[in-house]
Amino acid sequence: MLFRALGLVGTPYRHGGNSPQGGFDCSGLVVYVFRDAAGIELPRTARAMAALPLPTIPREHLQPGDLVFFGQAGRVGHVGIHVGEGRFVHAPNEGGTVRLDRLDGPYWRNAWRFGKRVLR
Repeated sequence: MLFRALGLVGTPYRHGGNSPQGGFDCSGLVVYVFRDAAGIELPRTARAMAALPLPTIPREHLQPGDLVFFGQAGRVGHVGIHVGEGRFVHAPNEGGTVRLDRLDGPYWRNAWRFGKRVLR
């Protein structure tokens, strides 16, 4: 699954996007990777994924494949896939591309909310 996610780095961002051909938004990327690589169906939005009744994981206990959630004012607004060594794959913003970032980056460190473990 991680190889699939990493293989999508560089795919254009597109609001509402959910395919390599059409581009991805953050949740579209996560839904696509989990469905394509693991046959797991996830909700379409970051907020709905965050509400799943799955174990919540603190940053220091993340494992590769865990979902990582970010937001402002206590609300989840962004999701990515942890790939290990404090890094995650995500589709960050308009005009950007799917990329690999560090959880301890200036923005992401402050926007961190929690992780969720889908794969056991």
